[in-house]
Amino acid sequence: MTINKSMSGIAIALVSLFSVVGCGTSDSSDEVVIDDGDTATSETQIGLDPALFVDGALIESVTTENCTLSGGTATTCYRISIAGVPANAEIGPFCPPNITSDASEGGIWFDGNGEVYDISGEFIKNLETLYGSSWLLYDPATGDVNITDSQVACEAAARPDVAEEYQNHCVVCSIDYYGGGVSSTFLIPTTPVPMTNPQNIGNDDLGVTLNGVVFAPAAPVDAILAANTIAAFDDCGGHVNPFEGYHYHAATGCTETLSQADGHASLLGYALDGYGIFAMRDAAGEEEFDLDECRGHSDETRGYHYHSASAAENMFIGCYHGEQGAKQ
Repeated sequence: MTINKSMSGIAIALVSLFSVVGCGTSDSSDEVVIDDGDTATSETQIGLDPALFVDGALIESVTTENCTLSGGTATTCYRISIAGVPANAEIGPFCPPNITSDASEGGIWFDGNGEVYDISGEFIKNLETLYGSSWLLYDPATGDVNITDSQVACEAAARPDVAEEYQNHCVVCSIDYYGGGVSSTFLIPTTPVPMTNPQNIGNDDLGVTLNGVVFAPAAPVDAILAANTIAAFDDCGGHVNPFEGYHYHAATGCTETLSQADGHASLLGYALDGYGIFAMRDAAGEEEFDLDECRGHSDETRGYHYHSASAAENMFIGCYHGEQGAKQ
């Protein structure tokens, strides 16, 4: 993944496009190392552990109830209610105020074409080069960036038919507009139930992070760009929309707080089918080479599990390996 900070349904989709909120990385003192001394065969179905959520990530205690999964299996599920804001990181920033602003004053942008850009003033200034001559997200006289700076502006820009006055804007929706966070509840199977054939992700949320935020599906970047807008993500790959509040569209390191004793990639959270989603790379910076189409594989310690894609790919996992619970 290259991060150019000099490094490196349609309505649902269009709303999720404006969840732009940045988060600071967590302090290393918050990291937890998993080493329970147990091993499992590759056939073992190891599911969600409620004890692994970060303090403050949940708004109520996890309970267990009967449920029916997407494939018709009657089983038990955990009821997980998350706060909807990261318990271990800050939100923002998103859009730089001026074309002279450096990368620290903005978040990131990815369009699914293999690049992750720092949203600096220089990035805003050069959008014409990247996307065409119709782009001008700043006042040429002052250099000030056109930013949605109110709830009215935010919600007007987060529509399929963006009004002309909100085109050529960098879109920011403050979490303060929505009570400081939008909580949500998920039913996730206590023991994963694998399927014979994988299932597509679709446009619905696909799981929860250990720090209390939703794993969202791919951001609808084509719709965003069609309105000459940049719906900025913060450095954690998250942003805010009027209905779902803050949510993640990419893994950039902010949620990697649950280290593994064997050097395996850190646990980020869980998919709706109960399988863990781990970071893309392990402690040595290596990516797994034997992932299936869902970006999953098995090992003797964790059983089947997923590894997140890079932010540049605008996705977390490729499909579901197991029958899913549901968002309530």
